[in-house]
Parts: sequence; C-alpha cells; structure tokens
Amino acid sequence: MIKYFLMNLLLSAIWVALTGSMYYTNFLFGFMLGFFVLWIMNRNELDQRYFYRVPKIISFIFYFLYQVIKANIQVAFDVVTPKYFFKPGIVRYPLNASTDFEINLLSTMLSLTPGTLIIDISDDKKTIYIHVMYLTDPETFVRQTKTGLERRLLAILR
Repeated sequence: MIKYFLMNLLLSAIWVALTGSMYYTNFLFGFMLGFFVLWIMNRNELDQRYFYRVPKIISFIFYFLYQVIKANIQVAFDVVTPKYFFKPGIVRYPLNASTDFEINLLSTMLSLTPGTLIIDISDDKKTIYIHVMYLTDPETFVRQTKTGLERRLLAILR
C-alpha cells in the first residue's frame, strides 16, 4: 500500500513538473490523475486496499471537517448570544474500536471537535467517558458517533 502511495506522489510530482505550475490545485489534480492511472494499471492485482482506502480517507476528511465546522458554529453562536443553550452531560460510550491505536485516534478525533472532551477510558478498553457540552439525548449522541465518526474511522484503519 505504501508503494502505491509513493508511486502516486511521484506521478503527481511528474505532472507538476510537466505542466510547470506549482499550485496545490495542480498537485491535487496530478494526484487524482496518478491515482486513476495506477488504478487502471493494477486492476488485476490481488492487493487493492490502496484503491479502496483513498476514497474513504477523502470522505472521512470531509466528514470530519463538516463536524468540526458545525460544532464551531454552535459554540460560537452560544458564546455570542446572551442566553446559554448548552446542556452539559457525561456519556458512557461503548467502543467498537479494539486496538490501542484505534482507541487513541478515535478519542483524539472526538476531543478535536468543540463541545466534546474525553474524560476517561475504562481499564478494559471497552468504554470511553465523554463530556458533551450540547447533550440533548445520550442515546442519540452515541448512535450518531457510532454510525458517523467511529464507523468511518474503523473503515479506514481495518
């Protein structure tokens, strides 16, 4: 998988050198073009993980940016208005993530979104305790996080 990523970066750099314009949009276009060329060349290979993970990673980045922007707007609106809309609470979140790396990455992503903070991880690594600033329903929060952030993150890592 690393081999395909490095070849994709090389093809993107070659594209930038051939076109002569060093802009990030041109580099991204070269990366997409290189991804397509590699995909066409390796359709019959057994190891296709790279070609499935790159679209998932891009989708995850856009989903996470959307969640961060939405949470920032919610917190900023609450700070600017004279009335407070937050309803803080602590949620017991059961984990689907099993390895230390998956748990660490999930907890970091949850802590990066404004309004959530990881309080503790249980000793058996099956539960995370999360402080949520805008908690209307704990079950809804757990369901949305499981079907959104955790599912997408585990699809990339596994």
